[in-house]
Amino acid sequence: MRIRPAVPADLPLLQDIERAAGEPFRAVGMAAIADDEPPAIDLLDRYLRAGHAWVTEDATGRPVAYLIYDEVDGAAHIEQVSVHPTAAGRGVGRALIEHLAGRAESTGLAGLTLTTFADVPWNAPYYTRLGFRTLAESELTDGLREIRRAEAAHGLDHWPRVCMRRATTVS
Repeated sequence: MRIRPAVPADLPLLQDIERAAGEPFRAVGMAAIADDEPPAIDLLDRYLRAGHAWVTEDATGRPVAYLIYDEVDGAAHIEQVSVHPTAAGRGVGRALIEHLAGRAESTGLAGLTLTTFADVPWNAPYYTRLGFRTLAESELTDGLREIRRAEAAHGLDHWPRVCMRRATTVS
């Protein structure tokens, strides 16, 4: 499994990964999530140009997973991590998160944060297994509160959501 920075030719493939990764949400009554459009090419390109877009390749060099992140209030905030269902269960998402954790530590960021669905098995319970903990409302930074407001405006609060954090050794 090779992790590398995303390149412009990957961007449409990242959209394909996102669409495919959304399909399992149908089985848990979240068709609106499955039907949600993937990030636009121009948005993905901004992450790419900032050095904040990484992919995991299969044996042919084709991306099967990706991670994009922002720096929010001194942490690497995982904006999206998606794995194509054909690569699920192989540690691909975990490898991308660990890659980001290493980068965060080396650049002095105090942790990783993300927002996710509380009750979807491959969301909050999965991230808990990777060492993330759910933040109480009083622990949210201004940046995380703004992200949650934007998510609510997008309709994501139809299902319970949480903010999670994992410290790095820098913290």
